[in-house]
Amino acid sequence: MRKRLYLLLSLGIFIGFSVQAQQFDEQTTKVSDVRLNVTNIGTFGNAFRGYRDGSGAQSCEYPAGSGVEHMFESGFWFGGIVNGQVLVSTSAYDAPQGYATGRAGFEFTNTSGPLKIRSSYFDSPFFSPEAISHEDFVSTFTDSNILIPGTQIPIQGHDNPLNVEVIGHTYNWNYTFSNFFVITNFYIINRSNSTIDSAHFSFWANTVVRNINITPAGSGGAAFYNKGGNGYLDSLYMSYCYDKGGDIGFTQSYVGQKFLGAEDKHGFHHPGLVDDNGNLLNELNIHYNVWQFNNTADPIYFLPQSDNQRYQKMSAGLNHTLCWDQNSSTNGNCSAKSIQEQINELGNRSDLVSVGPFRDFAPGDTINVTYAFILGPKKDDGQDPSVNTLEQKEYFMQNAGWAQTAYNGEDVNFNGELDPGEDVDGNGRITRYILPAPPNSPKTRIDATDNRIDVYWSDNSESSVDPITQEMDFEGYRVYTSKLGFDVAQTPPKLEFVKIGENDIPNNGLFYDIGFESIRLEKPVTFEGDTNIYVYKYSIENIQNGWQYAVAVTAFDRGNPGANLESLESSPNFNNFRVFAGKDAVEDLKENGPFAYPNPYYAGAAWEGNSSFQEESRKLIFANLPERCKIRVYTTAGDLLDEIYHDQDYNGTDIRWFQTFGAEDPNKNVFSGGEHAWDLLTQDNQILARGLYIFTVEDLETGKIYKSKFLIIK
Repeated sequence: MRKRLYLLLSLGIFIGFSVQAQQFDEQTTKVSDVRLNVTNIGTFGNAFRGYRDGSGAQSCEYPAGSGVEHMFESGFWFGGIVNGQVLVSTSAYDAPQGYATGRAGFEFTNTSGPLKIRSSYFDSPFFSPEAISHEDFVSTFTDSNILIPGTQIPIQGHDNPLNVEVIGHTYNWNYTFSNFFVITNFYIINRSNSTIDSAHFSFWANTVVRNINITPAGSGGAAFYNKGGNGYLDSLYMSYCYDKGGDIGFTQSYVGQKFLGAEDKHGFHHPGLVDDNGNLLNELNIHYNVWQFNNTADPIYFLPQSDNQRYQKMSAGLNHTLCWDQNSSTNGNCSAKSIQEQINELGNRSDLVSVGPFRDFAPGDTINVTYAFILGPKKDDGQDPSVNTLEQKEYFMQNAGWAQTAYNGEDVNFNGELDPGEDVDGNGRITRYILPAPPNSPKTRIDATDNRIDVYWSDNSESSVDPITQEMDFEGYRVYTSKLGFDVAQTPPKLEFVKIGENDIPNNGLFYDIGFESIRLEKPVTFEGDTNIYVYKYSIENIQNGWQYAVAVTAFDRGNPGANLESLESSPNFNNFRVFAGKDAVEDLKENGPFAYPNPYYAGAAWEGNSSFQEESRKLIFANLPERCKIRVYTTAGDLLDEIYHDQDYNGTDIRWFQTFGAEDPNKNVFSGGEHAWDLLTQDNQILARGLYIFTVEDLETGKIYKSKFLIIK
């Protein structure tokens, strides 16, 4: 393994003491198109740790692999009145460096160890019948500790805990209609000996929408963060942020925090609930507040510092004030611009979306509160993307609707009651998160060869049972590939799949009635080291060697007109592979001599794209290699510059290009076996100058050595 292997590491952040105070764990969502950092202490996002040198994991990236980030950090607040005293505990807070153990504002400590991962997907190594989604993260934390566990070091500013325990769940799915949200579900348990009255739960977030491939995260200090525009959609109970003036043209998306619903011993709560006469019940309110990040001076947009100030923000929102949508022209007591107009201007802001009050929160009681992070692309309406029109938010708002549908589950009419016909699973109570589901993704294998890609898949999708109808409603398969240069021709990379094949059940009057004979193998096949049985094959020919293609197979169902459901299709993002056609491994170096391409190499080759680490993201390919070999690169004077080990299972992880543009899971980078990419850096990480270079290939099976050369032109 080469020394320049770039790995994503879990980071444990501790302040300066030698004792490991608490076990810190973080994971990144992987099954949807959102890459959200989740921790076991109740925070989300990672404050861009490690991004300056390119080693950090995503904070809240959407779409996956694009480099478009949407969040600095996020967390929850919980507050109420105990024996006449206002108390508030926060899991995250305005902190310029983000989370560190014991830092002020990070008042919850973990009690359950690393994040528990569960999956409802049968083929997942984390499969559990208790799982809600395709990828659950579960952890438990408490505010009861005023000292960092295992030490005598105080948690800064945390002298009066509420003594609540919080069980946090995070859900995401790989369906095409759920690829853009992550649900966060919290169970708050009163572990104290006192009743907490007028309790409020808040979701805090410092969002920032920038493209880190264009502007490296955190570069320029405050100038990196102060380019956002903010807003709040009252009808959806959702705050949002977008790029107002930063990387315009490279950040065409929104991020939001949406309240979905709440339950306690008094029943289900939502401000949109109506009685039998259609009147709003208003059992609780949603309060929206926003302030300049870490600013304590502004009379309206100030960072609350005391429990009283925090509770004030939690229990009284700017969205309920007269100046929310009025200015001086309509109300003399307001400024020249309404609050909504002011927060839509350039700035670096924190949002707080609060729900409450919850009454009579007695010892042992539980409150369940659910929010979602919503992501979505901007719709092109012909206007500048910084304008932030209602039409530009159309897809984003639709995505918010899908998150609400996912939460509602069996509660189709969203009244908090189990009405006739809604009890799909027959358990006599509302089950949330029952989503319409396409067939399971086909188990897929990709083989790359010279100018060709072979796609194999199994028939596991055909036995999928729809969770709504309880029927096997499989209809057919689709094969997709990306356009040539999708990864480097635009920034951010925009993965748009092109359908190149479709087969469906014949003679049922649905879709094209094509049948499966053209893709069905004469006999099912297996491969060494692979337990799957493959039934179908589709070959893609005339592929350009050395270029990356995304390839995926999906399964779709026949739909259910009676339930007003269109045909649903599994997500191509779930099982898409990044494939590099090229020369197969060779047995005889004399007959098939190794070579390098492009040769001559011109700095900035078309397939390299744009990266914040451009000089480390070069790519020269050695081809016609044996199954196992060593490649050595020399100057014409005979000085060794680099030594590279190659085997036929090569997946590209030894150079940065694939970290930036390849598959997130290196096992889904597929090569032909006879090619190896090189970053044109020496073993001392020096950039090669222009000139002629020599390389040798040593076949490790035979000991034979082949010599050739390549030219660099800059």
